[in-house]
Amino acid sequence: MKRTHRWLTGFVAACITYSGAISSAQATLIGTEEVAAAQGMVSADLQADQARAQVNALLDRADVAQALAERGVSADQARARVAALSDFEVAHLAKTLDEAPAGASDILGTIVFIFVLLLITDILGFTKIFPFTRSVR
Repeated sequence: MKRTHRWLTGFVAACITYSGAISSAQATLIGTEEVAAAQGMVSADLQADQARAQVNALLDRADVAQALAERGVSADQARARVAALSDFEVAHLAKTLDEAPAGASDILGTIVFIFVLLLITDILGFTKIFPFTRSVR
């Protein structure tokens, strides 16, 4: 009796432990368009057209046209060069323009990182740079 009771207790404990790991699945039909939209896949031509439109919209801005003129390139020449790019090159250019930082450098983040690093080492007692900190040592 005692042996059966121990076995049954272990079995119930294992069942309770694994009951949370069981999940149910629900299957429904979805269309191809929904799958493509969820995975970010659209036709290559549509994607290239969107990238070209994005780059051309950037060239329409007054500050960009002025910066190009300062460098000796007219907006029409830039549009002609964008039109001559391959689909892959235009997509890469549009992605680079989206990811580029606005200030073109992250010097402020570097300065803040150095300040925090020196502050922590000053508080820990490794350095004595800031007069407003007290060492823990």
